[in-house]
This record gives sequence, C-alpha cells and structure tokens, in this order.
Amino acid sequence: MGYYPKALERLVLELGKLPGIGEKTAQRLAFHIINLSEEEISSLTEALTTAKTKIILCEKCFSITDKDICDICGNPNRDQQTICVVQNSRDIFAVEKTREYNGLYHVLHGAISPLEGIGPQDIKARELLLRIGENDIQEVIMATNATVEGEATAMYLGNLIKPLGVKVTRLAKGIPIGADLEYTDEITLIKAFEGRNTI
Repeated sequence: MGYYPKALERLVLELGKLPGIGEKTAQRLAFHIINLSEEEISSLTEALTTAKTKIILCEKCFSITDKDICDICGNPNRDQQTICVVQNSRDIFAVEKTREYNGLYHVLHGAISPLEGIGPQDIKARELLLRIGENDIQEVIMATNATVEGEATAMYLGNLIKPLGVKVTRLAKGIPIGADLEYTDEITLIKAFEGRNTI
C-alpha cells in the first residue's frame, strides 16, 4: 500500500484489524473517516474513548455494562431462579431480541478448547458454580455455541452442576427455519432427528 500517505496507510491498517473488516472495507472506512468534519471526528473519537473507559463487567453475570450491576441482573421482575449460560455478551443481545427468555445470564467469556490452551480456569466456570451455590437456582440453560468447544464446555459444566440438584438443559439444535434439507450438513441433520418433536 505504498501509494497511500503514511497516515492513511496506518488508518487502513488499524481498521483492518477489526473483525469482519477486509482490506477493501478498511480502505472505504478510512476514506470516509478522513472526509468527516472536525466535529464528526471529535464525536467519533469521544465515543470510542468513552466506550473503552466506561464499559466494565457486571459483578454478577460478567456481561458488559456501564454500572456495577447490569440492568438485567438488577431487574427484580426477571426470573431469579434461571440462568442462561452464554459464551460472550453478544449472545445475550441475540437472546434478548427474541423477547422469549426472562431469566438471568452468565457470560463465560470463552469456551474450553484444549487445542488453544483454554481450560475451565480460563473462563468464568468457577464463578458460575459459586453463583449457583449462593442462590436458589432451579435451572441452568446451556446456550454455548454449537461447536466442538461449545459442546465440550456445556458437557463439562453440566457434569459439575447436576450433582448440585439443579436442572441442566441445552438449547435445541436442528434445521433453521427456511433452510433446505439438501444444503444442511450431517451434524445439523443428526441433531434435528435427535431433537424431533411430536406434531
């Protein structure tokens, strides 16, 4: 990229480090940014700095928040006996969009992956067990990703939680709405057959 001025080249390089941003998108964003007014640049810079300095982890569920206790954990109208375990905070926002779940959450901040050197001590597994032990939790819903790591994490945590007398469930898996069988992979089809319902 030696044809760009060094400042623009650096901006493209930094933007390209963001997830899902390829070189072309980074270039488009960089050109857009340099064409912003001083006021718009100042507002963008302030938003980035504020987000980085103000966003913390909730003391209870470990989701991102700007308070000690997030709005979900602090809401007494939510089901205080059910915890949905997710891998990251983005998963919470996806579940909340459905408006079907009214319990609490616990964010692991990852999944067990021996190949990457990530063990139970590297995620918020211990904190989950403490939370279950200190509260009247009746059900823990494992909503980790449907990957090898997500499945291993769900099984590992389930084996630790079941002896505590708490019901452990897993989100159903199967063929997504609108999908064609011919394009569905074998694992998804197997899970769909295993989780079939009576109609």
